[in-house]
Amino acid sequence: MVHIARVTPPSLASDGLRSFDEEVKQCFVMCSAINVTNDAWSQAQLGQKFGGLTLRFLSHHAAAVFIASLSFSGFGKADNIHLKQAVAMFNIQVSPFNAITVNSALESHIHQKVLSGLILAQHFRILLESFSPAKRARPLSVATPHASSWLSVVSSPGLGLHLESNEFQMAIRWWLGVSVERGHGLTRDLAHTTPADILIAGWDRRKLVALDLTITSPLCSVILGESCYQAGAAALAAETRKLHSNGPKCQELGWSCIPLAVETYGNWGKEDMIPSPGWHPC
Repeated sequence: MVHIARVTPPSLASDGLRSFDEEVKQCFVMCSAINVTNDAWSQAQLGQKFGGLTLRFLSHHAAAVFIASLSFSGFGKADNIHLKQAVAMFNIQVSPFNAITVNSALESHIHQKVLSGLILAQHFRILLESFSPAKRARPLSVATPHASSWLSVVSSPGLGLHLESNEFQMAIRWWLGVSVERGHGLTRDLAHTTPADILIAGWDRRKLVALDLTITSPLCSVILGESCYQAGAAALAAETRKLHSNGPKCQELGWSCIPLAVETYGNWGKEDMIPSPGWHPC
């Protein structure tokens, strides 16, 4: 189907591509046992960079695929009516600031990945705008860097590092916001009697480093007002809270205090808070 999209003008292949896209959706529904909502399916079509499942509709990216194919093949001509139509279709799907012309497409040799990325970015913006402010916290959180890494990790059943089918189905429902009770959110500190969950020796200038773990939710009522506008706000607030509560205790003990905050959708706090280990001779 990708080959067809590369060599066939989108205006001629649109019906067939839409039928194929519908088959992909039905396959996902059957495999996941999820009756996805329109918003959930819009998210699923996004790339992992935007918190999606990379189940892209080929009909949405047909113009990008066709333009890139002609751009690199050398067979594209400025007066090609099909290329002009493809460029017009592409420009409808992206921000006006990212619109292209036929000449720019032929002269710059634009990669399809770049064109599709612009389409996905616009679709993500449209999806966010369709949500009320209170509902934006989840899509913003799942779109943070590395939050979706669990989707592409290689499982290892032999080591017990894998998800059972029912666990994966539930995780996908929760990820897409399908039939998941919101409740009052979650903020949980792992129980300990010292200001550290993990204590590491010799990491930071011979000091003991206290890693203080905390799990927080961007849907928690006390932080929702910020997390619906700023991705990572919940993790940042949790880190600040940990520094205020355990920082003085660690200082008294001569430890370096490093809070490790992670949001329930996978976003971690500031990675630059962890110092790089150095070699210090005795």
